[in-house]
Amino acid sequence: MRTDLPANSFKSRLQAGNPLIGFWLTTASPTSTEIAAGAGFDWLLIDMEHSPNELPDIGHHLRAAEGGVAEPIVRVPWNEPVLVKRLLDMGARTLLFPYVQSAEEARQAVAATRYPPHGIRGLSGLSRANRYGRVPDYFGRAVDEICVLVQVETRRGLDAIEDIAAIDGVDGLFIGPADLSADFGKAGKWREPEIWSAIIDGGRRIKTAGKAAGFLSASEADCRDVIAAGFTFVAVGIDAGILARQTDALVKAYKG
Repeated sequence: MRTDLPANSFKSRLQAGNPLIGFWLTTASPTSTEIAAGAGFDWLLIDMEHSPNELPDIGHHLRAAEGGVAEPIVRVPWNEPVLVKRLLDMGARTLLFPYVQSAEEARQAVAATRYPPHGIRGLSGLSRANRYGRVPDYFGRAVDEICVLVQVETRRGLDAIEDIAAIDGVDGLFIGPADLSADFGKAGKWREPEIWSAIIDGGRRIKTAGKAAGFLSASEADCRDVIAAGFTFVAVGIDAGILARQTDALVKAYKG
């Protein structure tokens, strides 16, 4: 019988400030999760915002990731406390909240992950998160292993970086380049000087505020540049993108 509460090494390593390399999962395939989990990445992102993953699917992904070395992060589809409660009960412990633009929205995200009196998470004594009631004092210890990441992807969010980072319980701020470029009126063109400068400056401000800065790109140049600029958790690829580009290349090689 297992009664331990596994430590969230991603959270502790995030606080240490060393680069953590991740991978984005969008195909809704637990097999892809299982393969990527054992590849050597530090973390994986299981997407619910832009992928066809529903609540029951996340349980399959979390189980698939258990045999690997990467911390599974779940990106919730929205800053919505009922879904967050259910994901936490399912055993998700590192969450990415999209489209956070203010300190108040960041505070709401944190509150959804905390039990009263520090938040609004409801208590369940028999959930996967507490090994179905086998973890002693889970309600008092759970917060130590929960990691809250918020996504800054608008100019308003960039302007509020210091206020968002000041919220107790926020462990990292992730700058989403695609949506940010759209907010600048240049969708998909985040290497435009004005936008890229805002991204790099945003990462610097996040780091100065004492929090970890995150980023995603399939471009190696983008990823190496943000790592050099001090970003801490960086996703360097997407499963659907790799499958699409590599199958394109195979067809070109044999039929081109």
